[in-house]
Amino acid sequence: MQPSPEQSPHHAYPDHWEADVVLRDGGTARIRPITTDDAERLVSFYEQVSDESKYYRFFAPYPRLSDRDVHRFTHHDYVDRVGLAVTVGGEFIATVRYDRIDERGRPASAPADEAEVAFLVQDAHQGRGVASALLEHIAAVARERGIRRFAAEVLPANNKMIKVFRDAGYTQQRSFEDGSVHLTLDLEPTAESLAVQRGREQRAEARSVQRLLAPGSVAVIGAGRTPGGVGRTVLRNLLGAGFTGRTYAVNRAFAADQGTIDGVPAHRCVGEIDEQVDLAVVAVPADRVPEAVADCGEHGVQGLVVLSAGYAEWGAEGRERQRELVRQARSYGMRIIGPNAFGIINNSQAVRLNASLAPEPPAPGRIGLFTQSGAIGIALLSGLYRRGAGLSTFISAGNRADISGNDFLQYWYEDPDTDVALLYLESLGNPRKFTRLARRTAAVKPVVVVKGARHSGSTPPGHAVPVSRIPDATVSALMRQAGVIRVDTVTEMVDAGLLLADQPLPAGPRVAILGNSESLGLLTYDACLAEGLRPRPPRDLTTAATPQDFRDALAEALADEGCDSVVVTAIPWVGENGEAESGDGEVLATALHEAAAAGPAKPVAVVHVEIGGLAEALAAATSTVALPRPSAQSSAAATPPRAGAATTTGPGPATPSAPATGSGKATTAADAGTDGDPGVRAGRIPAYPAAERAVRALAEAVRYAQWRRQAAVPGKVPEFLDDTIDEPGAADLIDTLLGPDPDPRGRPLAHDEARELLGRYGITVRPTLPAPDPEAAVAAAAQFGYPVALKTTAPHLRHRADLGGVRLDLANEGVLRRAYGELTDLLGRPAELQPVVQAMAPRGVDTVVRATIDPAAGAVLSFGLAGAPSELLGDTAHRLVPATDRDAAELIRSIRAAPVLFGWRGAAPVDTAALEELLLRVSRLVDDHPEVVSIALEPVVVATQGLTVLGASVRLSPPPARTDLGPRRLPNY
Repeated sequence: MQPSPEQSPHHAYPDHWEADVVLRDGGTARIRPITTDDAERLVSFYEQVSDESKYYRFFAPYPRLSDRDVHRFTHHDYVDRVGLAVTVGGEFIATVRYDRIDERGRPASAPADEAEVAFLVQDAHQGRGVASALLEHIAAVARERGIRRFAAEVLPANNKMIKVFRDAGYTQQRSFEDGSVHLTLDLEPTAESLAVQRGREQRAEARSVQRLLAPGSVAVIGAGRTPGGVGRTVLRNLLGAGFTGRTYAVNRAFAADQGTIDGVPAHRCVGEIDEQVDLAVVAVPADRVPEAVADCGEHGVQGLVVLSAGYAEWGAEGRERQRELVRQARSYGMRIIGPNAFGIINNSQAVRLNASLAPEPPAPGRIGLFTQSGAIGIALLSGLYRRGAGLSTFISAGNRADISGNDFLQYWYEDPDTDVALLYLESLGNPRKFTRLARRTAAVKPVVVVKGARHSGSTPPGHAVPVSRIPDATVSALMRQAGVIRVDTVTEMVDAGLLLADQPLPAGPRVAILGNSESLGLLTYDACLAEGLRPRPPRDLTTAATPQDFRDALAEALADEGCDSVVVTAIPWVGENGEAESGDGEVLATALHEAAAAGPAKPVAVVHVEIGGLAEALAAATSTVALPRPSAQSSAAATPPRAGAATTTGPGPATPSAPATGSGKATTAADAGTDGDPGVRAGRIPAYPAAERAVRALAEAVRYAQWRRQAAVPGKVPEFLDDTIDEPGAADLIDTLLGPDPDPRGRPLAHDEARELLGRYGITVRPTLPAPDPEAAVAAAAQFGYPVALKTTAPHLRHRADLGGVRLDLANEGVLRRAYGELTDLLGRPAELQPVVQAMAPRGVDTVVRATIDPAAGAVLSFGLAGAPSELLGDTAHRLVPATDRDAAELIRSIRAAPVLFGWRGAAPVDTAALEELLLRVSRLVDDHPEVVSIALEPVVVATQGLTVLGASVRLSPPPARTDLGPRRLPNY
């Protein structure tokens, strides 16, 4: 909403303060500045507030607002006086206002940095978290306007408002003065206030998803009068799944006396339905969707699944139609799945919702599946169905205009029916938030992701996402840092999901291989080595092996303490006449089930070739006993948990092996987890048609289990860094370098400027002296002392020793002069080459350390070896900033050329501790000062003792907006 011309001309309407938010109950509301056009809305709002709430606001009976009050509460300068309103359906449900005051509590202007704040929430909307959301937003506005503290007077009986302030997490002081509670809040965000904000965000967004997945009633808008069509298909699927709630068919073309359709009540509009409708599935042409949304919003529908096409996937006109759809739905407090969606499924026995177009409904299970593509969704559902896997929930979000994968990560995080989350994503709407949520979710259950459109360089139609400059390899590295299992294809996602959903996590990389085919065993062995596992020599049971032989061999392998997982390979038996027999797959499956159930809880996978009925029999449940789910009272070193089981650990890392239970007997898959989850199929054993697929899935489980163990004891930034870091001095220097009116494009720092800034963080860059001619080069060498290096600094030649732009170990004046002449003869005039002289550093390994700010992903720290081979092969590791000591250690060990740093081929290991410290200092600098948008240290020569930074480039720019640190808000489209 824009202000009228009467609004203060000195301060434009701050439209960036407008935000859609999710409230505690899962509904949405809009927060925006109050303008002079809101007088009637304000009066109407105030009339609906109870006398008690008015008394709490004004400390006296205040039945109505005077004209003077209305003028005062709707006229703001957006600096010293600010008012925000929360609206639903265009009407106010809450307001907040601050007035800047001086130290005596009188009205003031800047530089006064305190303001008095007051809230008022309609009684019908109290308890929805409205005031908490308003406090986050008004605090952000105040900080933007230079206000550092809020003061509030609250009556002692107003417990709800006192609780809002108390629970916000800000540093505060309280006193009792003149019959009221005086509160002072320091508005600087704290770790506690950020944790409170994110906790509220998780609960609200999870609740908004739950309202969609577990409705008490569903209306299908667009259910046709005759069989067929999208609407009738959804209605048929709802009924076929046995939806436990009430179902309605809605079509404005129905006759007044239509009565029922497919046995459910038929109505011409939602308004005709006598009962509350929780969810509406919209399957009408795009031009009729606004009418349906208005009908739903005006009659209290909580959420929409919009199957209709014709939106952003159709170009500019469709994108604007999609934006209007989101604005309209949110104005009524509704959230949307879609448009252009395939639908949603919830297999919970308490719900049994199939509001989708899925031709084959999945069986109930422990996997949650989110996809942005309807076609990929169909393929995944079909693949899971064929392999006997079940789903807890399924969502195909289409254009993902509102509800996204982030929302479902919030929901699955605490969903007791979901053990594994599978996501097919074509874009990341909020990469920073996705990484944060994925890390938290992965700490309790696996998150497997396939990222489509990786190399196209374009965003799929209909997806509004921020522009990211980081390559896909970097995205993959950052996902793995967050514990996400990133795979390349939907087939690999299904393979990994089956193993993670049905088997416990492996305690390590040691793999036993057994089977009746030596060749298939060797293929499996090779695949294990290729994936970085530690396979034991395959055990060949020969082609004459019986199911009992398989059972005995599997039991023996599971009991072996030197084995963490088992891959069973099986081919058809060879009969007495020499002909291959497919054998009875069910008999072999039973034997394997029995061995797995009786042995220690370790993951088992089967690779089979043309054995009829084996895969189906292995997928069948032989037990409903839950796999291990350690409780808070159990030991951190308990039996390896089921992949999706939340674990509680002590101060140390989890023990990789499974100890004996209290009974003195090793825990088995059959008797583990007696807390029991109905429907958990402990007897499922995943089967694969190729060794490579089984081993790849197992390797992902091994890496994920290792990440889980490490994440239980998070890394930290060493405290010793604080003694050598001058954060205030660096901030002052950055302000000076940027100047009072910085160029929004930023500026690169000169060599000496970069050295000074890096020096404030304990990063020493070896100095250089310019050498515009041979005499200057000789003078510089005399100042440094021989030997020296002569190198060009022209951008096209910098760090290009392969082009002859660097001459090293120049031992005396004669050698230096000769090198200078050769350099200029080969590459050009000194004015073009910009040569410099630098003292030689101790011999070591040349490396590169970089940090960049990506507008979508945030600050990224990178490391690799210097030189063309590493660049050519893309051998660079990445971590998100701020990096911990563990991140730094992993960063230098995760490149393929890492052995060079640790004594490869008899060389002396270099000082990796010094390298880790340098990485942490760079991370800290970028994290402390968002104006530092790029750092490149190249080369960093790491010797056996210490390191030397020979080159550095730094770029400063006005800090980009950090949406992840601001108040909660939904994306604007």
